[in-house]
Amino acid sequence: MSNAPNIPALTDILAGCLRNHRQSQEMLYRQFYGYAMSVCLRYAPTRDGALEVLNDGFLKVFTRLDQYDSAQPFKGWLRRILINAAIDHYRQEVRHQHDDVEKAEQVVASESADALSQLSYEELLGYVQRLSPAYRLVFNLYVMDGFTHEEIAGQLGISVGASKSNLARARENLRQLLKHINYDEYARANR
Repeated sequence: MSNAPNIPALTDILAGCLRNHRQSQEMLYRQFYGYAMSVCLRYAPTRDGALEVLNDGFLKVFTRLDQYDSAQPFKGWLRRILINAAIDHYRQEVRHQHDDVEKAEQVVASESADALSQLSYEELLGYVQRLSPAYRLVFNLYVMDGFTHEEIAGQLGISVGASKSNLARARENLRQLLKHINYDEYARANR
């Protein structure tokens, strides 16, 4: 099925963006806004913070579009840019708030998604956003985006042990939040 006559194909929009055509940039932004915002909301504590990450991410998209490999899906490339923008924001927060990322603690955690599956995506997102920035970032990278602890450590400049520790503490914080709202099954399942 072809695109509507007034909506250019993605390749045409990207070509316009490469020429710094403002209308093409606006079309790309509008076309991927919903998807991009959903990625950013997982990493930012507030909607305003997510919008800041989103805008920084799109700025990077527009300045680095010449590095995009058109043989690969654009959405995946965009997602990677947005995650990196979120990581950059996290690093800025850490510098400004002088938070130290906590070091090494070995963790053995069994995953059980039974009770979490009872939560809607929006509810889960709300609880994840209550986590501290360090815990939220590691939780999202590991659980939501499938990064390994080694990849997380490399991206954030922390040790693998710190990544594991932050994930364990994020899960514990979520367990406590869920326990307080009568999701005791999750708290029991993840002991």
